[in-house]
Amino acid sequence: MDTGTPATAGRFGALLHRLRTGAGLSQEELAHAAGVSVRALSYMERGHTRGPQRRSVQALAAALGLDAADTRSLERAASLGRPRPAPVPDPPSPAAVPGAAAVLDAVLPDAVVPVGTPDLLPRAPRGFHGRAAELAALSRATAGEAPVCLVVGPAGVGKTALVLQWAHRSRDEFPDGRLYADLRGFGDTGEPALMEVLRDFLPALGVPHHRIPESANGAAALFRSLAADRRLLVVLDNARDSEQVRPLLPGGRRCVTVVTSRHRLPGLIVTDTARPVAVDVLAPQDGTMLLAAVLGTGRVRAEPAAARQLAELCGGLPLALRVAAARLAGRPTWSLGAMAAELSDETRRLSLLDVEDTGVRAALRVTLQQLPPHVSRQFAHLGRHPGTHVDRYAAAALADTDPAAAETSLERLAVAHLVIETTPGRWTMHDLVRLYARSLDTGPHALTRVLDHYIATALAAVAAAEPGNEDCFLLPADFLPPAAVREFDDRSAAVAWYAAERDDLTQAVAAAHAAGLHDRTWRIALTLWPLIVWRVRDGWVPLLQTALDAARADADQHGESRVLNVLGWVLIEEGRIAEALTHLEAASALAARKGDGVAEANALIVLAMARAALSGPDEAAETCERAVELARRAGDRTIERLAMQHLARHWADAGKWRRALDTATEALAFDDRSGTADVPRILLLMVSGEALLGLGHETEGIGQLDLAAREAETSGYEDGAVRALGALLRVAPDAGLQARYDAAVARLTTRT
Repeated sequence: MDTGTPATAGRFGALLHRLRTGAGLSQEELAHAAGVSVRALSYMERGHTRGPQRRSVQALAAALGLDAADTRSLERAASLGRPRPAPVPDPPSPAAVPGAAAVLDAVLPDAVVPVGTPDLLPRAPRGFHGRAAELAALSRATAGEAPVCLVVGPAGVGKTALVLQWAHRSRDEFPDGRLYADLRGFGDTGEPALMEVLRDFLPALGVPHHRIPESANGAAALFRSLAADRRLLVVLDNARDSEQVRPLLPGGRRCVTVVTSRHRLPGLIVTDTARPVAVDVLAPQDGTMLLAAVLGTGRVRAEPAAARQLAELCGGLPLALRVAAARLAGRPTWSLGAMAAELSDETRRLSLLDVEDTGVRAALRVTLQQLPPHVSRQFAHLGRHPGTHVDRYAAAALADTDPAAAETSLERLAVAHLVIETTPGRWTMHDLVRLYARSLDTGPHALTRVLDHYIATALAAVAAAEPGNEDCFLLPADFLPPAAVREFDDRSAAVAWYAAERDDLTQAVAAAHAAGLHDRTWRIALTLWPLIVWRVRDGWVPLLQTALDAARADADQHGESRVLNVLGWVLIEEGRIAEALTHLEAASALAARKGDGVAEANALIVLAMARAALSGPDEAAETCERAVELARRAGDRTIERLAMQHLARHWADAGKWRRALDTATEALAFDDRSGTADVPRILLLMVSGEALLGLGHETEGIGQLDLAAREAETSGYEDGAVRALGALLRVAPDAGLQARYDAAVARLTTRT
């Protein structure tokens, strides 16, 4: 509401009042448009602030829409109201001053003249939306005595906009002024010298230019002294490192300093207890609101789905969203859907998100230029990773270095917000950052190196998860061994690695196939078999079909037979018996032609499962007996034990309890695997328990089933836990058992 009237004593205030009312604006409207507070504007019009700073006058003139002549008149009126300093003696030469204290003693008494409230803040950002949580975090971080707040985040995420929005909202909290300096730590124009910044700060605090000490130390000491008893806000924007910031910290107990940076600046946290506030990308809803602020709500509401897709394609990065909106604003006939369709092309996305010298690529390029060459090289190689997450071993393979060096580079990249550490030891990239990394030159073999890293690591995981099993395959002739391979202390460590890397391993298979590296494609897929066994109903058929196509393209019949075997087993579990039978008969025939008894036994074991579903357990048992014979002839105890496990299962399904028990007991006695809790052992315990129950030995049968259930639960084999607990409930209903069964079913149905 307009409450002010001009004071006759203030020519500037009267002129400003006349111009505002002539424009039909209230004080609130003009203050908002010019980026000044209503209180400050009221003081100006009343004559309490007769000579405001030139920056404020120019902002008012622009908000009023004044022409050049009226702007000059307003400037002249303001300049006439500004107080003039009285003549003062020159300060002593810095060379003659022993220290900062002497400089202050010599300069302060008569060097500072009264001024209006200094305000060097740029205008508040237009179209700002959301960020309620970050604004609140910034308010919390700036509370207390002499706080230093560190606002950090990747390039283009809107750190400066956030801080300026907060600063303008918090004007009343800083009655003694607001100072701002762009430290240009990530620009092409070079960083300002310390004296350049202080020559802006000190005059704003009332120090005439000719009274500013010549030395940077003296000027900084004077700045700290002037700030000591004031309630000031100091914004240091785009800081490169902690060293650039420290000389500009005001140090007064009532001062608040806000620093923005693309780097985390841990040194500032250590030495000055800086409080970090992280700024992340916008959620899709806030992203669409930012688009609406530029394009208008009507245009966005007309295509809500396309607006949301644009926000997602821009990855929630405000800079990218503003560039996309700028393109659309310049083409009012374009639909948001058309823009989203263009951005969907990854090969063009970054170029479409550049406008003149502004855009995502420009921001990322400048960030990268600040890093050492070996870190930049690691960043470029990350763009060749086929998945979304890397550990230090994968990063080392990509860049052809060792894991320790790779980890050091990843940590530097994380400090620069070019990668994100999602969990300890695992890093990822924003989608647009990944696209930029892919555009950089890395030289040949990066993809092959990381694929071979996955092969080597997965083979180590197989050895830990299923000890005693034969090797899946021979390595490719041109295999590129990594500098180091992750070690797995036990089965649980291997299973945890599989769970964490599943998506990246699947994407590695797809990338190898797309690159025509067929010999890597089927091998990586096969190394997943322990995870496939444990999560057989997780939709493995497309992956295995890709592996089968690759094995055939590679003309490797051993690989083809193995893939057919795994694919057939998964199809059986999915109830697609006819398809499974075709693949399994082909696998058996291929192995037989190659004279590979172990591979043929493997194929017959799974083929027996299909025949059990079609013809019953007796025919399946006959097929399994042939598999046992082939395994014994080959001297492979692991496959023999596996074949006997399946044979025992078929005997149990046929109701031939004694044969089932004897076969299971013999297989369990092969070796002591009580500490490994592998799948075959758990399944043998289950068959043994069922057979004992069938023979009337209830106590012993329940004991075996309970042991099977507990080992399955402990090791995370949810399928086995559900089966064993279900069998127990059928013979010994119990509330505790029911709760365990329900929990196992829940884990089985909710896992991803």
